[in-house]
Amino acid sequence: MIELNNVSKYYKTTRHKQLVLDSISVRLPTNSGLGILGRNGAGKSTLLRIIGGAELPDSGTIERGGRVSWPIGFTGGFSKALSGEENCRFIARIYNQDIDDTVHKAKEFADIGPYFYAPVQTYSSGMRARFAFGVSMAVDFDVYLVDEVAAVGDANFRSKCLKAFRERRDRSSIVMVSHNVVAVKRYCDIASVLHNGKLTVYDSVDEAAEVYEKINEA
Repeated sequence: MIELNNVSKYYKTTRHKQLVLDSISVRLPTNSGLGILGRNGAGKSTLLRIIGGAELPDSGTIERGGRVSWPIGFTGGFSKALSGEENCRFIARIYNQDIDDTVHKAKEFADIGPYFYAPVQTYSSGMRARFAFGVSMAVDFDVYLVDEVAAVGDANFRSKCLKAFRERRDRSSIVMVSHNVVAVKRYCDIASVLHNGKLTVYDSVDEAAEVYEKINEA
């Protein structure tokens, strides 16, 4: 369970404060997929980082129950000087996972060949994203936070990601931010729209998509 209570976030510019999230209060559903649709710059990634605890709100509170992943797709948490394998071992220790099992699962899922044993700083952006997904799928989370899944890898890799998330749906939730309606429809049961700092949750993905498309047409 994750609940946001009057969460606000702003960034300072040279002349004023830019409000990104405006008093958001929402309880995220359990064992389901929630999509958060929003334009580029709407604050989707900021919201995801706040949900995961990687960034703090300027006001409001967040209640988290269970184990929440880092934002999948965000690779800033890995040590670039360490290899993929070494990063896996470090993460396995943090989350009290079986180390060898975590390394094996991450290697198989990421499918980046010998680069798995090379420093992360040598990876391309696509390889880093694949590695991030691989490690995330090797750790058992109650809530998976996903940032722009549609942009990761080729069609086969995206299909692998979709299958992996569907297999976890009976025991885990997914919160995915994206500007891509098609991706949200593939992964999520319900959806919301982030616009002008406000988050509105709708009963269906189609309803949210209709609202989002009208915003884009305006």
